[in-house]
Amino acid sequence: MKMPVALLLLLALCNAIKIHGEESNGLCDVNLTLRSRPHSVSILEFGAVGDGKTLNTIAFQNAIFYLKSFADKGGAQLYVPPGRWLTGSFNLTSHLTLFLEKGAVILGSQDPSHWDIVEPLPSYGPGTELPGKRYRSLVNGYMLRDVVITGDNGTIDGQGSVWWEWFTSHSLNYSCPHLVEFMSSESILVSNITFLNAPAYNIHPVYCSHVHIHHITVYASPGSPYTVGIVPDSSDNICIEDCSISMGHDAIALKSGWDEYGIAYGRPTANVHIRRVQLQSFSGSSLAFGSQMSGGISDVQVQQLHLYDSLTGIEFRTTKGRGGYIKEIAISDVDMLNIKTAFCANGHFGSHPDDKFDPDALPLVAKITIQNIIGTNISMAGNFTGIEESPFTSICLSNVSLSINSASSSPWQCSYVSGFSESVFPEPCSELNNPDASSSCFSLLKPNGRAAVL
Repeated sequence: MKMPVALLLLLALCNAIKIHGEESNGLCDVNLTLRSRPHSVSILEFGAVGDGKTLNTIAFQNAIFYLKSFADKGGAQLYVPPGRWLTGSFNLTSHLTLFLEKGAVILGSQDPSHWDIVEPLPSYGPGTELPGKRYRSLVNGYMLRDVVITGDNGTIDGQGSVWWEWFTSHSLNYSCPHLVEFMSSESILVSNITFLNAPAYNIHPVYCSHVHIHHITVYASPGSPYTVGIVPDSSDNICIEDCSISMGHDAIALKSGWDEYGIAYGRPTANVHIRRVQLQSFSGSSLAFGSQMSGGISDVQVQQLHLYDSLTGIEFRTTKGRGGYIKEIAISDVDMLNIKTAFCANGHFGSHPDDKFDPDALPLVAKITIQNIIGTNISMAGNFTGIEESPFTSICLSNVSLSINSASSSPWQCSYVSGFSESVFPEPCSELNNPDASSSCFSLLKPNGRAAVL
């Protein structure tokens, strides 16, 4: 069997960013060094059967255990040919490429006993949906380096409908699993793959560095509860580009831990570049920041978005007790179509993991620039509701034109927020028309892509 050779060595990604990052227009402009893996095996060689019925968890585990021996020999590739490969959760290894051929579908088992049970993430304390342990993701990486998940548009299908039913009926014993999760890893590439029907998140890099996600398609049905496309979480140096994501909840959500647990863990999500993506969110936001952001979110550059058929276009979420910050966010060149609320900043969003949070841990939301936006069939331009004890500041809007479909005389709602606006239609609320705030506004206009004072 002839194996594909179009494989990428991500080890060079970290070095490329370190060497060339200051000269580029953002993380996504860093050129990756391409090189094929010197060793390759097929999942067929380990007894896998692609009939959609035979459980192949042991075959995946054995194949990856075998390929681990090539880590110091240039790495290796696990080739998945056309077929429907049913499996429970399994772990990857460093210096590995998981390649899904066209027509190859990795299917997540609908039997919960085929998914490992693991501890909750330390930055989330007792856990997210349920207190206590959680189901491990379908494909996992822990403390890895140089891992690629790619293919000729193969598919990873979580078969999440049963998980959605259990979630809705409160029948789960543990928090829902994700499709792909990398934890405490670096130099990760995910490309040319379709993700379908995740039980919860599709791609979740947490405590990671140097992650490049591009040319992927992600879909879950509109009614799927709490399904999210890509979730950079307490991670840095992230590029997301050229993706199409349509989710039941959020399309892309940036996070960094929950209340006192995220504050104590203290790892922010920072240095993120998102560009040329199409996002749809049925019940959440196309692009969301928070609400779990207690480790902080900063230095995010977003360009060239198409947001459509969503409840909210761009949303910043937090609440008292979160601590942390959302700051130095620059968003430009966005077109919106059929969005209920174009922009939202909500200081009273989300619950707490337990009663141990500090109500005096006030989040900071500041230095956010949104510019060059066109919106069609928008119900509400913006709803900015800050926190009385910690108002949102330096919210800056420039060159925004929204076609409002409602007869409401108040397309904007603002409280405990201040900022500056220029060339914005419809006219924003007075709190966003403060000329004194213009000196604190940030822009994407600087050639190196970093935020610069207007």
